[in-house]
Parts: sequence; structure tokens; C-alpha cells
Amino acid sequence: MAIQIPFRNLLTITLAASLLAACVTHPTTGRQQLMLISDAQVTKMSYQAYEEMKGQQPLLPASHAYTQRVNRIADRIVQQAIQQYPASRNLAWEINVFQDDSPNAFAMAGGKMGVNSGLIDRFQLTDDELAQVIAHEVAHVVSGHTREKMSIAMSQQLGLDLAGLVLGLNEGAMQLASQIGQLAISLPFSRTMEFEADRIGIELAARAGYHPQAAMTLWEKLRRDSGPRPPEWLSTHPADERRMAEIQRLIPQMMPLYQAAR
Repeated sequence: MAIQIPFRNLLTITLAASLLAACVTHPTTGRQQLMLISDAQVTKMSYQAYEEMKGQQPLLPASHAYTQRVNRIADRIVQQAIQQYPASRNLAWEINVFQDDSPNAFAMAGGKMGVNSGLIDRFQLTDDELAQVIAHEVAHVVSGHTREKMSIAMSQQLGLDLAGLVLGLNEGAMQLASQIGQLAISLPFSRTMEFEADRIGIELAARAGYHPQAAMTLWEKLRRDSGPRPPEWLSTHPADERRMAEIQRLIPQMMPLYQAAR
């Protein structure tokens, strides 16, 4: 006798199976990552977005001291990333200095990165501190965090659509469910990725010959400059105190790598 599975249960089982099949294991931390989108897709989208950014925002020329400095440091760190994560050898790595006063740096899938001139100006970063910034962004790339964030957003939307179909939720209930999903899923995962990038970044910088203690001096500068922040549970980033405590814990572990590189 055939077993009859209710339609709503079948949808739930299908969605759960799809999510499980799309999980991969992070090579360094062992964390399970949801990857619904292919690497090729997200890389293509990132490359297109990066080219648009370069066309819309002024870049410091290749001859500028900041550009030369950033590229020199990035080259050393990317070399270490390729050694530790061989698949990243195939990426079209690129980093530019954007002429922008806001103190920011970013990374996209596929190895596209940027540092704003305002970050270097405002904090008067040493090479070791700038290396921590760049290594953190490289860590996001080799960890596939852009792809993972897009996959989480897609899974949440699929889950909302399923809930709306099965439970008959109205627009207000759907918005509430979306907000709950942000607090319970998206933001915690984002904070986990930041911790992960801190951990991998400080290691890559140490292997490239940049002092691990600079991660602390960098954060001390950033913290002094920062204004009021929302509670951690409402933020995409961990609280400064927890982040700095974890970095301080990692420094002794990274010192042998730094000493070997020097």
C-alpha cells in the first residue's frame, strides 16, 4: 500500500533535503556552510559589481604610495592564502585603493577587494595593521562568505515562501517572520563569519611576516574612533570586547608562524 504524504509535509521534506545537500565543510574551522549558489555564479556577479564600482568611484593611481603599499602587502598575504587554500590560485585577485574618506575595506567573491584611502588616513595604519585589514578581507574570500551570505538569504526567502503557502500567512505575518529570521539566522551567521575571518586573517598575516599583535593595536584604534553601537544581537558584527578578547587569545598561537616567516 502506498504511503500518502501530505503536500505541506512533502514540501518541508524537500526543502530540508535540498538545504542539507547544499552544505559544505569549511576547510579550516570545520563549520558547516550553506552553499545554494554555485561558486561560478557568485564570482561572475561579484566581478560585474566590482567593475561597476571602479567605473563609478575614483581610484588612486597605480603610482600612488598608498596603492603601491596596499598591493605590496596584499601580494604577500595572497601568496599565503594560495598555499593554505590551493583553490584560490585560480581566482583573479585584485585590490584597489578607492579615493573615499570613509574608513572602510571590503572583499567580494572571486578575490576582488578594496581599501578606502580614508581608512589609512584616519588611523595612520602601520604596515602590520594594514596587513591585518587586508588579511581579514582575504579570509572572507577564501572562506566563501559572500556565497554563503547569498545562500542564507535565498534559503530564508524559500522558507518564508513555503511558510506563506503552507500556513496561509498574511503580509504582516510574513514581515514579522522575515524580521525574526534576520535576528535568529542572518545576523548570528554574519557574526560567526566575522570571527572566522579574524581567525584566518591573523594567521595569514602572521605567515606573511606581519606581527599578530597589530591585530590588537588596529582594534584599539578602531574602537576609540567608533561611536555608539547597537547591541550585539542586533548587529552584523560581534561586540568589540568579545572580538578583541578572541584576538588576544589567538596571538600566542600565531607568534611561532610570524617568527618562522621573519
